[in-house]
Amino acid sequence: MLFTSGLFLFVYLPVTLVFFFLIARKAGPGAAAAWLAAMSLAFYGYWVPAYLALLVGSILFNFIAGLGIVRHAGTGRARHILIAAIVVDLLALAFFKYYNFLTDNVRAAGVPMPVLNVILPIGISFFTFTQIAYLVDAYKGKAHEPKLVHYGLFVTYFPHLIAGPILHHSEMMPQFADRDTYRLRLNNFTLGALFLLFGLMKKVLVADNISIIADHAFAAASLGQVGMLHAWEGAIAYALQIYFDFSGYSDMAVGISLLLNIQLPYNFASPYRSTSIIEFWRRWHMTLSRFLRDYLYIALGGNRKGNVRRYVNLAVTMILGGLWHGAAWTFVIWGALHGVYLVLNHGWRWVMQKAGIAGRGGWPMRAAGWALTMLGVLIAWVFFRATSVDGALFMLKAMAGAAPGADLLAGSPQQWTLLGALVLFTVALPNSQTVIMERIRPAIERRLAGGRAGLIVAGLGVWAMLVVWLALVAASRENAAFIYFNF
Repeated sequence: MLFTSGLFLFVYLPVTLVFFFLIARKAGPGAAAAWLAAMSLAFYGYWVPAYLALLVGSILFNFIAGLGIVRHAGTGRARHILIAAIVVDLLALAFFKYYNFLTDNVRAAGVPMPVLNVILPIGISFFTFTQIAYLVDAYKGKAHEPKLVHYGLFVTYFPHLIAGPILHHSEMMPQFADRDTYRLRLNNFTLGALFLLFGLMKKVLVADNISIIADHAFAAASLGQVGMLHAWEGAIAYALQIYFDFSGYSDMAVGISLLLNIQLPYNFASPYRSTSIIEFWRRWHMTLSRFLRDYLYIALGGNRKGNVRRYVNLAVTMILGGLWHGAAWTFVIWGALHGVYLVLNHGWRWVMQKAGIAGRGGWPMRAAGWALTMLGVLIAWVFFRATSVDGALFMLKAMAGAAPGADLLAGSPQQWTLLGALVLFTVALPNSQTVIMERIRPAIERRLAGGRAGLIVAGLGVWAMLVVWLALVAASRENAAFIYFNF
């Protein structure tokens, strides 16, 4: 059930919303939370009903483990429970996500292993990481949730369950416990509708259309038939596609949550404006960056043991972050490249600070930093998108002008104009949360304060017509799945 589908927009979502507020009014917040948890499970079960048991089992296991950790806080037993629970979580993730990858590589080395063709359960990385973070914080005394319904809702909450953002208990638990969450609020409903519309437009009008350009170029590269212009066109198109696709999903998740009076963390902050790779990772998939920092990089020692160890920790964190995205060497290389980029960036800053020239150079230095950062990101995206290491290397070879290819296959001037306009859009214009929360929200609140709710209701009517139109456009596509559903 895609966020862009008519089934979701006109059946599942309205039913969920209406009964959520109706049940809250008639039976109280606890019953409404239970309804939302049940609908979240139904949302997940719609994809592959057989894996619903895996999700429910994971929730029950980690909830009981969390209770045990809290009960034995400050003792060695709490640590043993934590370690055992994390091991079980990671083993389950490893089996479902990496078994096929492992067996392929082991069998390629001549060692026999059984072939099981394990199917990846959708969203397993997100609900596994969410629960590991909860267990770690429960051990540190930062988290405790005694209610199974609230814990289950925290894990299964449908706007984030399939592709994030990765949630932190401290962001969600207080909202589920707040009685105001269960009362319909026109201001939040309007803002949520706008986020949902923005996300739909990003996905349906932009990402799905330029995916054709990227797919064509990468398919040609896999056959060794891509020229220089065609390769650059495909790489740029994919960089834009994955941004508009994933940020579109994130906007929709934020919007759907605001309809329910729940605020999700933002996942993007105009990452293609970044003038360094450090800044890029503060703007791209921010909840994953936060998780990797708090629960992996710091756990490895962070920057507490000198620069050399710091750089090793950075590299290891990013390699594991790459492997988290998928069971393939292309993802490992993508993570390793970003690890190298971060090490070089931090090293450069250290040298500049020691020389006393940090922050100098003005706009020419910022422009050079932006160009170098985007080049590095683009090279890494080639590995992220390619279906094989050989295909990625050929693509990069073509981009460097060192591979023979038919550039007559490259896109028309109209396609290049489109890509150029989208690059300018991502760099120069404000992002969706800036537009909605800083510019539109004050106007909405002024109108509500002035008793002009009718204007907002009329605006929601126009919004509904646009959503219907976008849903019809999405329905005409053969495959409109979000990229991050694969991870």
